[in-house]
Amino acid sequence: MAWGRKTAGERREPTFGAGESLTDMRLTPQDRVNLADDKPKKKSAGKPGGGARSKRKPRKGVIASVRRAIGRVVYWSAVAGIWAVLAVVGVMVWVGAHLPPIQSLEIPKRPPTITIVADDGSTMAVRGEQAGTNVALKDLPPYLPKAFIAIEDRRFYSHFGVDPLGIGRAAVANVLHRGVAQGGSTLTQQLAKNLFLTQDRTLTRKLQEVELALWLERKHSKAEILELYLNRVYFGSGAYGVEAAAQKYFGKSAKEVTLVEAAMLAGLVKSPSRLAPNRNPEGAEKRAQIVLAAMAEAGFVTAKQAQAAIANPVYTVKPTGAGTINYVADWIGEVLDDLVGQIDQSIIVETSIDPRLQSVAEAAIIDELAAKSVKYKVTQGALVAMTPDGTVRAMIGGRNYADSQFNRAVTAKRQPGSAFKPFVYLTAVEAGMTPETIRQDAPLDLKGWKPENYSHEYFGAVTLTQALAMSLNTVAVRLGLEVGPKNVVRTAHRLGIASKLDANPSIALGTSEVTLTELVGAYAAFANGGLLASPHVVKRIRTAQGNKLLYARSNETASRVMDPRAAAMMNAMMQETLRSGTAQKADLPGWIAAGKTGTSQDFRDAWFLGYTGTLVTGVWLGNDDNSPTRKATGGGLPVEVWTRFMREALKGTTPQPLPGGWSGGPLVTSGATGAASGSGIGGAIGGFLSGAAPTGGTIAQPGPRGEAQVTDMPPPPGAGRMPPPTRANVRPEADAGLDGWLMDRLFGR
Repeated sequence: MAWGRKTAGERREPTFGAGESLTDMRLTPQDRVNLADDKPKKKSAGKPGGGARSKRKPRKGVIASVRRAIGRVVYWSAVAGIWAVLAVVGVMVWVGAHLPPIQSLEIPKRPPTITIVADDGSTMAVRGEQAGTNVALKDLPPYLPKAFIAIEDRRFYSHFGVDPLGIGRAAVANVLHRGVAQGGSTLTQQLAKNLFLTQDRTLTRKLQEVELALWLERKHSKAEILELYLNRVYFGSGAYGVEAAAQKYFGKSAKEVTLVEAAMLAGLVKSPSRLAPNRNPEGAEKRAQIVLAAMAEAGFVTAKQAQAAIANPVYTVKPTGAGTINYVADWIGEVLDDLVGQIDQSIIVETSIDPRLQSVAEAAIIDELAAKSVKYKVTQGALVAMTPDGTVRAMIGGRNYADSQFNRAVTAKRQPGSAFKPFVYLTAVEAGMTPETIRQDAPLDLKGWKPENYSHEYFGAVTLTQALAMSLNTVAVRLGLEVGPKNVVRTAHRLGIASKLDANPSIALGTSEVTLTELVGAYAAFANGGLLASPHVVKRIRTAQGNKLLYARSNETASRVMDPRAAAMMNAMMQETLRSGTAQKADLPGWIAAGKTGTSQDFRDAWFLGYTGTLVTGVWLGNDDNSPTRKATGGGLPVEVWTRFMREALKGTTPQPLPGGWSGGPLVTSGATGAASGSGIGGAIGGFLSGAAPTGGTIAQPGPRGEAQVTDMPPPPGAGRMPPPTRANVRPEADAGLDGWLMDRLFGR
């Protein structure tokens, strides 16, 4: 089939050639109508005319795909955001549920402070969490609050309680340093933590901190928050607030601190215990330099001012001495609960401590040990001084409180040695004997235990006065057996000894342990004529605000624990100890004094307890590990400490006599044990050796500690006014001045 050519202006119809047959006309696949032909066909890039069409269609598809992707991102982001908001709200609700109701939150009161004052009204110590008085922001030097802002929260005035920029900056710094290099907490957050929360480092506590910081910012102004922060932040050593810290470290008010001192206080907040200027002055100074540099960078001070302060730091750190008054403060803290119960407000405790006597006692202990501790191998000492009614005027619990807080005057229990013998002799006096009663000083063997005197010498018949002044062990043991160890224990407990005492023959030589305070209190009964003297130091307790009286010591008359004549006899016998016995070095011109020395086994403890009509003082020297001294005895170093203290303590006072009135003759009491003539001693010793119980009950055999008891050093022959023993030979000579020589002789040590 052929197609005709179309010419202009006319229509041409198809014609068939003559040779063409209609049978040759067939439909091919190209002639069929296909619906798929309606769809656009892809054209290859190589075909002409198809390039433009192939570029336009893909561009529209990509744009649509991008739009669809963006839509999906926006959608799911919105969904995630909604869930995140819901999660945050849920967490905040959960955190808030574990806080007190916001409407009930109030700024808590300051922690209670215990201020301990001396008898003259001066402050001796502060216990509890020491908080200074509130200081108004306007009263502080301008550079003091700025120092805290510069180093702790430079964006304080621009954030809303939480600083996201600060948190981010701290997070980056911590990641770069692979540790905690910076903190992101604002001053408001720190205040919230100090006021309401614990110091636990948990996520819950951090979230609570954030919520409370937001509440504080809503409720209080920036100035109020800053003032609260400065008056409540902790500065170490128990000091809360800038006023307490300035007083603690610099001895001045926060209103008077210098620029360097202000920078030092601001630097303390990071680590109060490590950077305290009285403990680590170098560390505190370096930290202050960092604070000054931060202040200059923030524009709070000029660079010149900061450099000048760094180059020439002028500050004075309040010195911390031995602080022996803190032993008294600790003792007071132990008895407060019994006196006033739980403390929920700041209180003032008025004591009987005399600051002058406390200072004299401290010097006596510290100076004497400094001079002679190496010679005698003695490292510690204690001293207690009280009036005859038990009112404590001075107490030294150790050589240096900063080195050891253990109170050796109140807590330590040691063998008193011969210092316990007055209770044996008092029991004998109450049994009918007198200072002139005769007893035999002779060898003694109690089932293998052989207490001996100094130098293995014995004096035969001696008076009780002579035996006590020379500290003869055999006489003390004989008396103890005669009157009964149980009665000796009862006597000691009646006079105020609270410690457990073993009722065996060695009790006469002071083998049961006691404290210095209770022993001095028991001796006070001799000084006051026979009344019970309970050691006490607290006079009154009142509130710091309002002066409400919480406690006042009663002035009731003490109960009588000793017959006045018995006290007079004991005073007469113990005066001879200072006149011609083992304590002749205890010389107090113009005063009548009495007392007794004591040395425990192996020279482990050295004691002297002496008294006048106005003051009773006891001294102990030894070692905390209970190791032996280098033959330190009660008649040596303790007497020297006692004399030094008493001379100063009694200076300017009128001498008073000791309670007396004994003019001879025995003391007749009901229920007395033994006989004044001494007829019962043989039976008592015989009963012990045969296993029978002497007067006073069954006696236990002496233990190892009792076997190792020593005696006190007797004086040189002919010394003093005491008449010589009835035996022809004189008392043993104290060539070395040692109390306790017996142990070396008795056990070969």
